[in-house]
Amino acid sequence: VQLQASGGGLVQPGGYLRLSCAASGDSLDYYAIGWFRQAPEKEREGVSCISAVDGGIYYKDSVQGRFTVSKDKANNTVYLEMNNLKAEDTAAYFCATRANRSPRCKTKWTLVADYANWGRGTQVTVSS
Repeated sequence: VQLQASGGGLVQPGGYLRLSCAASGDSLDYYAIGWFRQAPEKEREGVSCISAVDGGIYYKDSVQGRFTVSKDKANNTVYLEMNNLKAEDTAAYFCATRANRSPRCKTKWTLVADYANWGRGTQVTVSS
């Protein structure tokens, strides 16, 4: 499966953005999707994970209540809606799947090394 993230941009603190992760080559019905971000000079970190089955959804503590992940089966796309954005949310955002058809988020879903398919990132900048 190939992934492409889009929707980033420059937004003021408190603002809103919706990121998209469009998939091609296979159906997202078979994959859990992880959202990650990487700020300059910082390690890549997990933001959210959405399972393809069982309804499992997970968030990093600092985005819980502000970010919402969802899936559009018809368009084979996963979205990350980001509300009340803060300066510390500034980063390049990536979506990813594990190497094989793995429909469930793992308990330790934030482990970057578990993911093999990465889309090109999209930059989110939160600044006044």
